[in-house]
Amino acid sequence: MNKIIVHCTVNHKPVAVETAPNKRLLDMLREDLNLTSVKEGCGEGECGACTVIFNGEPVTSCCVLAGQAEGAEIITLEGISPDGKPDAVQQAFMESGAVQCGFCTPGMILTAEALLAKNPDPSEEEVKLALSGNLCRCTGYAKIVEAVLLAAARRREEAQA
Repeated sequence: MNKIIVHCTVNHKPVAVETAPNKRLLDMLREDLNLTSVKEGCGEGECGACTVIFNGEPVTSCCVLAGQAEGAEIITLEGISPDGKPDAVQQAFMESGAVQCGFCTPGMILTAEALLAKNPDPSEEEVKLALSGNLCRCTGYAKIVEAVLLAAARRREEAQA
């Protein structure tokens, strides 16, 4: 099969990836770019484990073909804190105990990041709705929601300082 070259920005860096035209974005990120925070859960877009931020929106990368990423801006967990220090959402997840086995965590964090970029002061219901496409089998969601609300509060405080 002939390969295609996908030009996009991944984690704030322009890339040109030679890949198969039928490869999913999930596989391109993991296999071609070694971004292993992107997890495959269900492979059907139902669990949210493979969520990335795609042009500002959280999307399940298992449902996107690599070629659809042409010209796109993609953020994975590796791109959230370029300096290597946890950002407000990551820190809040750790402090709130929202990380159990960790499999769903990258997708949860990226979904929260996308939410807070658009709505810096979400209600608990808005957080629950935003996270509704992400499944977690460990926490029961209360600590995850708590973490997102904590991160939102901290970001608002930092913005006012």
